[in-house]
Amino acid sequence: MNEFIKDFPLLENRKIAYLDSAATTQKPIQVLEAVDSFYKNYNANPHRGAYSLSIEATEMYENTRTKIAKFINAKHREEIIFSKNATESLNLIAYSYGLDNLNKDDEIVLSIMEHHSNLVPWQNVAKKTGAKLNYMYINENYELSDEEIESKITDKTKIVGITHISNVLGTINNVEKIIKYAHKKGAVVVVDAAQSIQHMKIDVQELDADFLAFSGHKMLSPLGIGVLYGKKQLLNNMNPFLMGGDMIEYVHEQETTFAPLPNKFEAGTQNVEGVIGLGAAIDYIENLGYDKIQQKEAEIVDYALQELRKLDYLTLYVTPNRKHHSSVISFNIKGVHPHDVASILDSNGVCVRSGNHCAQPLLRSMGIDSTCRASIYFYNTKEDIDKLVYGLNKAYKMFEKYIVK
Repeated sequence: MNEFIKDFPLLENRKIAYLDSAATTQKPIQVLEAVDSFYKNYNANPHRGAYSLSIEATEMYENTRTKIAKFINAKHREEIIFSKNATESLNLIAYSYGLDNLNKDDEIVLSIMEHHSNLVPWQNVAKKTGAKLNYMYINENYELSDEEIESKITDKTKIVGITHISNVLGTINNVEKIIKYAHKKGAVVVVDAAQSIQHMKIDVQELDADFLAFSGHKMLSPLGIGVLYGKKQLLNNMNPFLMGGDMIEYVHEQETTFAPLPNKFEAGTQNVEGVIGLGAAIDYIENLGYDKIQQKEAEIVDYALQELRKLDYLTLYVTPNRKHHSSVISFNIKGVHPHDVASILDSNGVCVRSGNHCAQPLLRSMGIDSTCRASIYFYNTKEDIDKLVYGLNKAYKMFEKYIVK
């Protein structure tokens, strides 16, 4: 039994092995209560009213911005922009920075591991600006080699997009090296931290990241809240992505001036309860501590890899270097479609994702169409892994006679 399950009502109420935290994490009671308390006691529109209730809501909203800035060690609280998810944050960078700063024959370099959210927007930017889109490809260990990084990032490179942790492979990329090398070449670096910030401490100043994006729902908070971090100088020079209420300074009939950071990028009424929930999620993570999270995850991931490697009918897509692997385990039963496997697992109370995981170019480069993916968080148990193995054995036996060997 996991000591943390008591904090997660859904895991207590439903007898399932939830192995899909890379898609979204379950929410602890502390987060649910924070959202409930906001609506019961503080519900008003921040930055909109001079009355005390609106002022209290504004203070809660802005205090969370300060908390996030401290959480990732941003130099200025104004460098924290609220969005609806990492996807919107990454689109904001592409539209507000990319379109205005790239020219014909400039180069954008991405890893082949990128989620579509950090790939498709850059395709659009490349088409509109005439820039070239190049990729860093993985080696046989599902990693980016130093040689690949240094051969693809050149003096023509203006933007590098890199996922901190692959949502398909669980590979932990050497973002420190990539950022340092990209800056040496004069490029700006966009880090997709959607799969990393829930597992490890991130210090944006130490990384020297120019931009960094993440989603709250993958780190215990409600759905619909995301964060964009950007260096203040870059954000100040960017045009707003969305326009409307609260992001303006003065509006005349023909001209408008925009509010200073961070309001310039937060048009309209925001997901205030999501912000409050994200603040509570950060409190939960910090009270628990990343050391404890990593210790628990390592115990379960090590056990999962040990047990899954015993199944000779299974293909695992993970780097053999454990230090470079996080908590995502992609696999296939040879000759069986991942959707069929996932459906059989579901009938046994095991939740995994199947499909291309919004990373079609990566899977295509690996010569496959889709995988099953088990993703582990600190609230998982060895019993969850045992249920996974039991379900996989059941699925294999059902299809064994149809598999071409």
